[in-house]
Amino acid sequence: MRSINLCALALAAVLPAGAAGAPAAAATRPPTTVTCTFTPTPDNPPARPVDPPPALAPATGTVEATLRTNHGDIALRLDRTHAPCAVHSLAHLAASTFYDRSRCWRLTTSARLGVLQCGDIWEAEVGGPGYRFADELTGAETYPRATVAMGNQGKDTNGSQFFLVHSVAQIRPEYTVLGVVTDGLDVLDRIAAAGTKDGTPDGQPKLPVEIRRAVLGPQAP
Repeated sequence: MRSINLCALALAAVLPAGAAGAPAAAATRPPTTVTCTFTPTPDNPPARPVDPPPALAPATGTVEATLRTNHGDIALRLDRTHAPCAVHSLAHLAASTFYDRSRCWRLTTSARLGVLQCGDIWEAEVGGPGYRFADELTGAETYPRATVAMGNQGKDTNGSQFFLVHSVAQIRPEYTVLGVVTDGLDVLDRIAAAGTKDGTPDGQPKLPVEIRRAVLGPQAP
């Protein structure tokens, strides 16, 4: 065990904050912006014409977004503080109409994993934005009902894929948490209740799910 300097402790007890020998702790503020690295993936070009987002991303506040699906609206609140690069990317793709007229290809309904996976253009795991970026993780992530998180194919392979937790996701903290569903859980419940196309706990939704528009703003018209 590291020894304790009793003299230093005694001096700190009698000196006011800021006095010589006992400097006050400098106040630190979280950054208002961060620089993100969006790495092109030439072996996996963009499924639809879209450029990577600008590198500089806001790191404070929230972004409201609405997924207008064929089953109803799903409203999201995305937290820039916890995942500035992921939120920046998703907002950029939504503003670029990348998600418009796309499908949510994968539904899981097991006791340990209940999610709807969206963001791939051609099929599950296929059809990304032509770039990837790093995970934003603390190692303490959990994924309760209403969580919005990034999907990936391994460490630091984030792109356009994301998932919405309709029940529970008992998974390792390996997926960047973006925010929460603030309205539209009833839409997810209807999709989940219908199950998958082939009746298994993991497959295409029996009720096809189309994102007709992905719009920035709460319950946007």
